[in-house]
Amino acid sequence: MTSMISLTLNGEPRRVAPGASVAGLLAELGLDAGKVAVERNLEIVPRSTFGAVVLGEGDRLEIVHFVGGGQDDGWTVAGRTFQSRLIVGTGKYKDFAQNAAALAASGAEIVTVAVRRVNVMDKGAPLLTDYIDPKKVTYLPNTAGCFTGDEAVRTLRLAREAGGWNLVKLEVLGEARTLYPDMAETLRATEVLVKDGFDVMVYCADDPIAAKKLEDLGACAIMPLGSLIGSGLGVQNPVTIRMIIEGASVPVLVDAGVGTASDAAAAMELGCAGVLMNTAIAEAKDPVLMARAMKLGVESGRLAYLAGRMAKRRYADPSSPLAGLI
Repeated sequence: MTSMISLTLNGEPRRVAPGASVAGLLAELGLDAGKVAVERNLEIVPRSTFGAVVLGEGDRLEIVHFVGGGQDDGWTVAGRTFQSRLIVGTGKYKDFAQNAAALAASGAEIVTVAVRRVNVMDKGAPLLTDYIDPKKVTYLPNTAGCFTGDEAVRTLRLAREAGGWNLVKLEVLGEARTLYPDMAETLRATEVLVKDGFDVMVYCADDPIAAKKLEDLGACAIMPLGSLIGSGLGVQNPVTIRMIIEGASVPVLVDAGVGTASDAAAAMELGCAGVLMNTAIAEAKDPVLMARAMKLGVESGRLAYLAGRMAKRRYADPSSPLAGLI
């Protein structure tokens, strides 16, 4: 596998091929070179030199353009940029209509979709695509329910054939009781899928060593579990999640275990690029309202991370000045 160069693009880790130029990166991102400005290591790159400036290891790039006020910062995975940092699932809802309403309230631009057999006995059964348009929302096929790497690879190859999707989410489960990832099978399947041309976002254990191995195999995003799938327990190991983020040059998203908006905010405050959830919204008493809450939780957590929290202290520190007391 060709060694890739690691750099930082608009505050997010990214890897590019050796010898890539600024012009090549803009083309990969689908950006018009005439409509953006580029800063490299705090120096403006003249537009006339975009083709000649070669990117190097550790470069810090800022690519900017004009936008309306109040737009949130985006994130990029596999060359695609999204504004929403919330990814939602499409399972457990009362019906597809409720799912679509919750998606709209969440503001999410990516939805995970499971690959299942067609119901040949009822050709009139409703389809998810009738309610959530894959031309307007990015479908992220996943391998929910797969317990071997071979099953997962087969499933995603079928998904690509069905919809042409290369950006996929891999999860290989170890057992039905915990739905904890089988990391040996996950690593093996990641290697196969990357070689097969997939852009693989990988559900994994909150293990910094395993996460780095996945990235080295070519995973385009690392997705450690916050806690067990469907548990609603929130982020149980924030220290290891933060270690994964610090060691990664690809986006890290918390996947699984979020129960309410404060859990989503806590994950984002760690520096995650995003959060993926399904049960927390679908099993809420009001899924549409919870979807809105999750949107705000992700946004507030991101803003808090960017702002930088105050230092923790052992003792009190008065907020009002003591000088001039009566």
